[in-house]
Amino acid sequence: MDTAVAHLAGALGKPVWLLTPFAPDWRWLLERADSPWYPTMRLFRQRAPRDWGGVVGDVRAELARLCADRAAAPQRAAREAERRRSVVARRETDRARWSDERQLDPAWERRAALAADHVAAGSKVLDLGCGAMTLERHLPFGCTYLPVDLVARDERTRVCDFNRDGLPSADGATVVVALGVLEYVYDVGAFLAGIRAFGLPVVLSYCCADLGPQVDRAALGWVNHLTRRGLAEALAAADLHVRAESRIDEMQVLLRLAPRAPRAERSPRVVVLTFNNVGNFGDRLGYHLVNEILPAHATVTHAHFRPWDVPDEPFDLLVLGAGNSLFAPLLTDRLGALLARAPAAVGVFGTQYRAELDARRLGGILDRLAAWYARSEEDLLLYAGARGNAVHLGDWLVSAFPMARGRDERVLNVGDEIWQDLPLDRTIQRIQAHRQVRSARLHPLLGALASAERVAYVEQRETPTRAPSGKFRSMLIDVFGRTYPEDEFFAVDRDAVARYKRQVQSAMGGMRAALASLVGAPPASPR
Repeated sequence: MDTAVAHLAGALGKPVWLLTPFAPDWRWLLERADSPWYPTMRLFRQRAPRDWGGVVGDVRAELARLCADRAAAPQRAAREAERRRSVVARRETDRARWSDERQLDPAWERRAALAADHVAAGSKVLDLGCGAMTLERHLPFGCTYLPVDLVARDERTRVCDFNRDGLPSADGATVVVALGVLEYVYDVGAFLAGIRAFGLPVVLSYCCADLGPQVDRAALGWVNHLTRRGLAEALAAADLHVRAESRIDEMQVLLRLAPRAPRAERSPRVVVLTFNNVGNFGDRLGYHLVNEILPAHATVTHAHFRPWDVPDEPFDLLVLGAGNSLFAPLLTDRLGALLARAPAAVGVFGTQYRAELDARRLGGILDRLAAWYARSEEDLLLYAGARGNAVHLGDWLVSAFPMARGRDERVLNVGDEIWQDLPLDRTIQRIQAHRQVRSARLHPLLGALASAERVAYVEQRETPTRAPSGKFRSMLIDVFGRTYPEDEFFAVDRDAVARYKRQVQSAMGGMRAALASLVGAPPASPR
């Protein structure tokens, strides 16, 4: 009756029969023999008020049928086992079993929910062996569901016997799901090869023979018995790579597979030696840009001239500079010794205060480089000589500055405050907000060229001789083909700036390929 015993049994998931009066409590609803609250409960209802005799008769008849079924169960089980052995002997799929919806275990829904966590929103999902189609209920937003099974589960189902027909076409799918299917496939290799042929990501489950409690796999209808190692070998033979693995329960694993195994590549070790441990705006921009042109799998160590913190560990490539300047105090014996032990080295730098540079010492450094990506044409003309390793890169930091249009009419004066550790994006936006910019630093001026109408520069004179740095002149000749007087505003030729940006970015593309070649990495795909 409707007592605590009935509710306890239902909550425990135990089979329980409940006798209800003609006018029942509201929770038992009307005209149904089951309960939405307790899936294992069966309701026996009065057909008329006070008619308990009819209810007891119904219970008696059902109990007799249940006892008869229990008595005949061993014989039925034996016949079913013999039927399944015959199906397996003929290497056929058990159509009779899978045509019976009672064979679709509700517990499999948890597996479907876990599999859906591996599916991206908006996917077109090919569900091989869809069963009760519980996967569809758990797919993320915007997914299209393409069910496939041995028998039609609804009007959308494509009927396919994987043991006889192979696999269906992908039908535009973007991901393939196969849950609880592989255990019933006779030719595992052919099935996995068929999945590989889709060229799509795959979410697959399998009950490995060496996981969890030992069960009678044949009695469950499973026709193959792969261990974890056997499954891994079968996937490798099909060129399917495991991207992610998790456990569904004690026996089942859930795998996210990629259609091809990635090349096993050793991560090249790269040391980038710069002056960027100070707050210089250009040096900090260079830190980010140098990471853009290195191979994606490289392990990078950023080291500095002052204080010298180059690690003693071996490395594969030295990158000297990040678009900044190499000047006399940095051309030390310590730098020469580092280049001597570098398996490969490239330079990404310009020069400044050239009258004080030791050209012979700089030449010795350039001779040790596989390539020198010079910041300006003047750098090449002064120091490259007949060397074939020198390339005119241009000032690659121009890539950090979008072509924009300033609106603020006030003159922006950029001085040493740019050394403050300010956010780079906000600094660029502040520079490019103005239509007129005067700068005493090189790279803020370069950023202003992409946005301002008029600019002026104030030369840096940071040596005892008070000589100009020369780098403003080099940059202006590269961009405009001429220089301009110091501290006088001039109109910006936007077409020339855009043309310069294109040239620099084109050179950077070749630079990426060259660096990848130096460390034995495949070149990156074009963006």
